[in-house]
Amino acid sequence: MTALRRIALLGATGSIGGSALDVIARHPGRFAVDALSAHGKVDALLDLCVRFRPRVAVIADPARETELRDGLRALGLATIGRAGEAALDEVAADPASDTVLAAIVGAAGVSSTLAAAHAGKRLLLANKEAVVMAGDLLMRAVAAGGARLLPIDSEHNAIYQCLPPDGSRGGVRRLLLTASGGPFRGRERASLAAVTPDEACAHPNWVMGPKISVDSSTLMNKGLEVIEAAHLFGIAPDRIDVVVHPQSVVHSLVDYEDGSVLAQLGNPDMRTAIAYGLAWPERIASGVAPLDLAALARLDFEAPDFDAFPCLGLAYVALRAGGSAPAVLNAANEVAVAAFLAGRLRFLAIPALIEATMASIRVEPADDLAVLRACDAAARRRARELLPDMERA
Repeated sequence: MTALRRIALLGATGSIGGSALDVIARHPGRFAVDALSAHGKVDALLDLCVRFRPRVAVIADPARETELRDGLRALGLATIGRAGEAALDEVAADPASDTVLAAIVGAAGVSSTLAAAHAGKRLLLANKEAVVMAGDLLMRAVAAGGARLLPIDSEHNAIYQCLPPDGSRGGVRRLLLTASGGPFRGRERASLAAVTPDEACAHPNWVMGPKISVDSSTLMNKGLEVIEAAHLFGIAPDRIDVVVHPQSVVHSLVDYEDGSVLAQLGNPDMRTAIAYGLAWPERIASGVAPLDLAALARLDFEAPDFDAFPCLGLAYVALRAGGSAPAVLNAANEVAVAAFLAGRLRFLAIPALIEATMASIRVEPADDLAVLRACDAAARRRARELLPDMERA
């Protein structure tokens, strides 16, 4: 009989959290929810607590702790209400759960992800910033804590499935990350000058939040995934390529020295990767429909356009620079995307703001989280200082 896995789901009210809870609910005898967290959506978190009855619920915004606790009390729930980053870290490391799904968006999820790794959890990683900002620290924490890291991004999950199960990299020539191309695939740079946030968020294949949708439209999402892949799989930047695949059916590929190319295919639904991570090394029903290759009829591949989508090239620059450079890239991107979504920054100014920020922040060794947080904060300040000039440009 399979032992019950107790899950701490950090970022429960986002799209990844919703998909994870759907998979968990399909297997009540296999998984139980020990903890749930949200950034500031108290009502949504309370609704999930009613449904899944976690031992503890955490709201990241400390100002809303009383609201959360009062809501739990009014609902007659025994769930413990907590708040703040320290509470997230403690829940991630708490031995009451054996599995942590790290789905907090942005740099806010880095500390709790590291806490889960140090605690030796099965770590289902959907927070790409934890790897982009602190990849060396994370991989050291995974090794020191004896954690099992299972990537949940569809691309890295696909590569994980296509690599040798013993963890070796022998015979691997290249990793090929597929990109849908986003809503603006095939368009020339000049045609992107006036695109709107709504257009950028209209992803053709995936249902995602606004920030990651914009990242997909600029190809920054793929750039961040290149940085992730280098850390997760110990592969040099010049052995990681991106190929545009608009159908989003081939989720990524591994090219071997003998000429074999192994690919993982499936319908574009995050529940596949989540189910794989939750049940590994077994496979369980995820609710995703079987892939009908005959109905697809064709699968297309093309090279990315680095001129129209310079964010992808900037990610390679940061990866090769190493140290704190990826953290600066990520911080500047978060500021740029937020400004674009708020109508303050043009689409084509997103990479310009990121590049200007990177050029003005010195690269530091990525020795500890405090250093990286200082670099992250400095990059955000500098990006905000540069923003008015970019608005006028």
